[in-house]
Amino acid sequence: MELTKVTALMKATALELAILTGHLVLYPSGIVAERLSPTPTPPAITPGRRPVVLLHGFADNRSVFVLLRRSLSRNGRDRVESVNYSPLTCDLRAAAEALGRRVDEILARTGHAEVDIVGHSLGGLIARYYVQRLGGDTRVRTLVMLGTPHSGTTVAPLADAHPLVRQMRPGSEVLRELAGPSPGCRTRFVSFWSDLDQVMVPVETARLDHPDLAVHNVRVSGIGHLALPVHPTVAAGVREALEADGPEALGAREEEPGATSVA
Repeated sequence: MELTKVTALMKATALELAILTGHLVLYPSGIVAERLSPTPTPPAITPGRRPVVLLHGFADNRSVFVLLRRSLSRNGRDRVESVNYSPLTCDLRAAAEALGRRVDEILARTGHAEVDIVGHSLGGLIARYYVQRLGGDTRVRTLVMLGTPHSGTTVAPLADAHPLVRQMRPGSEVLRELAGPSPGCRTRFVSFWSDLDQVMVPVETARLDHPDLAVHNVRVSGIGHLALPVHPTVAAGVREALEADGPEALGAREEEPGATSVA
């Protein structure tokens, strides 16, 4: 391995350890579900941009999005809600169904017709299943995924004891379902993947390639898996992705030249 690559990996690993330490401190604050925003009376279209739903990864909770949520709020996203799925969840499909119920509740409460979703790791896969297989494309305008194992990850083979981990393995039934035809899917997909993500094995599994989906893959250089929902440059990329509503955004399907380095 070249010296520059070794140096970059060491820096990324040090950053991952620092982020993990900070996240362990914040983790207890995210166990309890957040307080919901009030319902408009009478129900009507709420002024402002679409609500943003944040969905965490495996064995995590909403505390992972503290910095990203702050970044979104400071840049005009006044309705940002973090969703915790149950730590007892053993089926990705069940989590996707629960997400659908939460999205319906948010739309009814805010008066909006659509939401945007940002999912980290497994959270991105859950949201993708909701959009592709449960009709969520009628309610989700843009789905941004951070380090999501679209083709499955082979990391930590001993973790296969957990059903959710098995569903994230290459060739799982869930991944085969998602690879199947999805004609007419309306949602825009933006997938951030990092060249130093040691949880996504291989790293390219976090790139989404599907002939029926409007996809834009964004390559992130020099950071690891835990840094994706924390890094300020990634946050800027997420904001840009959520604002890109034009027809040109819908047409960005190719990895090159569509993919860009943001860190």
